[in-house]
Formats: sequence, structure tokens, C-alpha cells
Amino acid sequence: MLNSRLSNNGVVKTVLAAIFALAPLPQVAAAAGDKSVNDYPTEARADYVYVCMKTNGESRDSLKRCSCSIDVIASLLPYERYEAAETVSSMNQALGQIGTMFRNSPQAQATSQELRRAQAEAEVRCF
Repeated sequence: MLNSRLSNNGVVKTVLAAIFALAPLPQVAAAAGDKSVNDYPTEARADYVYVCMKTNGESRDSLKRCSCSIDVIASLLPYERYEAAETVSSMNQALGQIGTMFRNSPQAQATSQELRRAQAEAEVRCF
């Protein structure tokens, strides 16, 4: 049982290391200039708008507001950080010990908080 826990802990650390190694610091991304505003793939933007519209209603007004929302998020959060935060959100839903260790990780919590701040700003500006 102890070996299983140590093994799971290693898996979580490896996943976290991979996520944060691939996601540049916000200051580095900001130095990239205008590219960071439009670095989200169309598929990621469309997926966000689709889920947003399913949540907020499938209307023309929702389309406008949801499109605005992802644009605001993209202006505040480089795609690499958004992708890392989405991965953290997905892993936070995992059950069991791995999910618990992931939810308790300070790095994962900071990444999730960064996305929540961007989403809150998008909510204020667009809805």
C-alpha cells in the first residue's frame, strides 16, 4: 500500500512538472507582444464558446457574450497558461488519492486561481 502511494505521488509530481515546464511564466508571454493576444487556436476558442453557450443559452446574445468572454481571457492569459489551467481543472475532478494530491498542490491551485481571475474579469466585461 505504501509503495502504491509513493508511486501515485510520483505520477502527480511528474504530471505537474510537465504542465508547468511547458507553460511559460506570464511575464515571458507578455514580452512576446501582440502574439499572446491571438495565440489561442480556433478550436480552443470554439470549444470555449460552445460550452459557454450550452451553459448560458443558445442565443445570438449568448454567442456574442461568450465570444467576448474568450477574447478577454485570451487577452489576460497566454494560451499555454490557459491550457495548463484547463488541465488542472480536469485533474481536479479525478477521484481518489491522485485527485486529492492534485487538488492540494500549491502549483495547481495557483494555476486554477489565475484562470478564475481571468474568467471573473471576462464575466464583468462581457456579461
